[in-house]
Amino acid sequence: MRRREFVTLLVGAAAAWPLAARAQQPERLRRIGVLMNLAADDPVGHARLAAFVQSLQELGWIAGRNVQIDTRWGGGDAERYRGYAAELVALAPDVILGASGATVPPLLQATRSVPIVFAQTPDPVGVGFVKSLARPGGNATGFTNIESSMVGKWVELLKEIAPRVTRVAVPRDATDPLGIGQFSAIQSVGPSLGVELHPVDMETAAEIERAVTAFARSSNGGIIVLSSAKATAHRDLITALAVEHQLPAVYPYRFFPSSGGLLSYGPDTVDPYKRAAGYVDRILKGEKPADLPVQAPTKFELVINMKTAKALGLTVPPSLLATADEVIE
Repeated sequence: MRRREFVTLLVGAAAAWPLAARAQQPERLRRIGVLMNLAADDPVGHARLAAFVQSLQELGWIAGRNVQIDTRWGGGDAERYRGYAAELVALAPDVILGASGATVPPLLQATRSVPIVFAQTPDPVGVGFVKSLARPGGNATGFTNIESSMVGKWVELLKEIAPRVTRVAVPRDATDPLGIGQFSAIQSVGPSLGVELHPVDMETAAEIERAVTAFARSSNGGIIVLSSAKATAHRDLITALAVEHQLPAVYPYRFFPSSGGLLSYGPDTVDPYKRAAGYVDRILKGEKPADLPVQAPTKFELVINMKTAKALGLTVPPSLLATADEVIE
């Protein structure tokens, strides 16, 4: 072989070595933190997380191959949120998913640099998570769930299915600042529909039981449950108390009627986690949360449990049945 040909071959082979070495290197492992608002044994929380993980897989992010997902379960406990938020940030993730509005404040306290995607929060502008819906401007963005008009709809639905109701107990998480906006929205609508509101704190199961039992001693009562992790965690107790004390009730999500509640109207709670995976994907590929607009829900459901309606002695108006997305017999 001529010397010039040998040198050319050697240089070509040397140039190919780095390419071959790079091709054999494993994919860079990205890291996603997840702070869930429900307990680790709650099937609703697992359904949401599964939807998030599956959507990530469809976008090419496979756990254990090119992404590691670190999950913490807050169980509706503000102290756990704070501890887990700091713990997740210390892991140096590329992005964090905050399951609900209650998980976002501790995450923002722990970091103003790690991107945060929230899956469900009622009023991210009002509570200061973002500067505006169109241009969030900071390190957080995501998806809203409960809007003021929807909260007013809860009062209207309760009066439609149970016209006699004039007093309404409102179970709420007094430690959740996002619940303040929901309660204010109900207050603005209630008087015009002849409804007197009674807030009920949900710190413990015993507290809920005492408050609802005391409320039920007077007539013409009903219940409107605000959206919160504690309401979700105590859903079986709340729905059982409502039926036991003959209190017509309206709930924010379909899993309440599935647990024996009368009626729910609200957004699909799994869909935002699928959509959140899309934002996480875009952030992992280089986009900034400050430039990703906060998006509103796209799917809403009206669900009626007819068995519970009969147990409460209620006749569901045909117009309401006609508009229901699901009727549980």
